Amino acid sequence: MVEAKRRLPVGVENFEQIIKDNFYYVDKTGLISELLLSGGMVNLFTRPRRFGKTLNMSMLEHFFSLEGDHSIFDGLGITKDTKLCEEYMGRYPVIFVSLKGINAATYDKAFNFAVQIMQRTAEEFQFLSDSECLSEHDKSVYRELLESNMSETVFCGGLKILSKLLEKHYRSKVILLIDEYDVPLAKAFENGYYDQMIFLIRNLLEQALKTNNSLKFAVMTGCMRISKESIFTGLNNLKVLSITDERYDEYFGFTDAEVKEMLKYYEIEDYYEDIKNWYDGYRFGSTEVYCPWDVLNHCDKIKDHANVFPENYWINTSSNDAVKKFIQMSDNVTTKREIEKLLAGEEITKEIHQELIYPEMYQSLENVWSLLFMTGYLTQRGRVDAKRYKLAIPNLEIRDIFETQIMEYFKERVAKDGHTLSRFCDALKNGEETKVEDIFENYLKKTISIRDTFVRKARKENFYHGILLGILGVKEGWGVFSNQETGEGYSDILIETENSEMAILIEVKYANDETLDQACERALKQVEERKYDEELRENGVDKILKYGIACYMKRCKVKLRRSGKNVPASC
Repeated sequence: MVEAKRRLPVGVENFEQIIKDNFYYVDKTGLISELLLSGGMVNLFTRPRRFGKTLNMSMLEHFFSLEGDHSIFDGLGITKDTKLCEEYMGRYPVIFVSLKGINAATYDKAFNFAVQIMQRTAEEFQFLSDSECLSEHDKSVYRELLESNMSETVFCGGLKILSKLLEKHYRSKVILLIDEYDVPLAKAFENGYYDQMIFLIRNLLEQALKTNNSLKFAVMTGCMRISKESIFTGLNNLKVLSITDERYDEYFGFTDAEVKEMLKYYEIEDYYEDIKNWYDGYRFGSTEVYCPWDVLNHCDKIKDHANVFPENYWINTSSNDAVKKFIQMSDNVTTKREIEKLLAGEEITKEIHQELIYPEMYQSLENVWSLLFMTGYLTQRGRVDAKRYKLAIPNLEIRDIFETQIMEYFKERVAKDGHTLSRFCDALKNGEETKVEDIFENYLKKTISIRDTFVRKARKENFYHGILLGILGVKEGWGVFSNQETGEGYSDILIETENSEMAILIEVKYANDETLDQACERALKQVEERKYDEELRENGVDKILKYGIACYMKRCKVKLRRSGKNVPASC
């Protein structure tokens, strides 16, 4: 009997569950020993979303905690260091709190969520109510953390109070784990109560981390390294470990060797190149890593569907506002050219400011470059000096997010410029090829070009095809179809005008090693040879215009063929 393969832990962030329920686990327990050997009193790990931060925090909780089954670490890398395990495994009370759930439209609702999180954290230690090591006053203070009408003062002191009580009960210093510390600040900024929230979180962290004598050490995670002056005032024992640091660089994300091992285990090695092109390319410190969320999701799909294509799993986990706002701010020519270089797989050099506050993030393009870098939409390909890095788009998945936002912004602008849209569509309908050419070329000059040099096999026509669809898709009353089956193949674009009185066929070609005229003729020849108009004529469409459109960079050429009755002859 063939042994069943372990399940892939898609969306599973509890370390104990992964081990006990026999999920596939990529061993990151080396983080524990490195943290103990070189970590600080307070350690902040900043990584983009979906890179395993919460799972690593859960691993730390289960390793250090006095409670629980420590046999779940059997066979993992950390157990090779028997001396370290004897000294630290299961030796400390651990407080693990995630601030991810503090997400609301108003401050009052957000604070209610914060109170619920503090209550649930306190409920993990209900034995404190009966502890012989605590005084009645201590117990009354503890009970305040279980009340739903908790004040801001009690909330801000909650983690410090729990630390003090646990130290008294266990006679041992406490390890504090705070996951996603910056989510409440991001949500507060989005919803207009940032000042109130930063005051709350600053006071919570200050008491828990700065004036907490019961603390053994603390670990925090987040996406952003918020300015020290803004939230970590006076916290001199903070060690920040960002995506530019070489220490701990292999513990968040999957390395190439880990991905190859996983593919071998599931016998899907043939998909390696696709997975590498789509989900690899992030560089933390000096290590290149894959996004674990994407690899797990895609491998899970491959197991069920052998013909599955790579897709964008990251785009559905966030609004991607950073890219959207960046594209909206990129109207100057310099920034457009820089984005075009990135989309073509090239690098640009930028100064990165790692310490920002949320109100500053969209104040300038320079800050947005830093935001894109820290949140994983761009990655580094080397350091120029202390502050400047060579930046690149990490992989095809992130490139797809940029393309999507560029096209969405382009369509929004087309829809607002109704006059140009009407002129373009009228010219198409009237067979005015020169006017079609002039207006389309003007559109190309205004938008950001997406050149497919990033992947050599990709068809360069896709961008120009997309631009045409973006223009025509907002024309009311027209039916616009992409890659519609007609005749003996698929036409790039088929348009049916109002009341289906006329059909327009468009074939797009990229003029690579030929002139624009030659590429136009090649497009029209394809339309004729594959009889794209045959089915239209059989269905009674009397007027058919066939356009060959050739493009190169921001230039284009348009040629027209007519067939059917009463087709306009104007040019």
